[in-house]
Amino acid sequence: MDRKSTAFMKSSYSDHQCVSVAREGVVGVIDTKDQTGPVVEIAPAAWRAFLTGVTGERQS
Repeated sequence: MDRKSTAFMKSSYSDHQCVSVAREGVVGVIDTKDQTGPVVEIAPAAWRAFLTGVTGERQS
């Protein structure tokens, strides 16, 4: 995932200490406080399972 051409989004529910997420085939997660740090790439199915576990709602 090319960080420079990827649009990472931060939740409107969070303060300045959180992660930002981008979906481009894989899901990229970065530390919002350290935008030059590593990008964690997660398979879409694993990301949906994570969100389901956190929210209790099935993700599409």
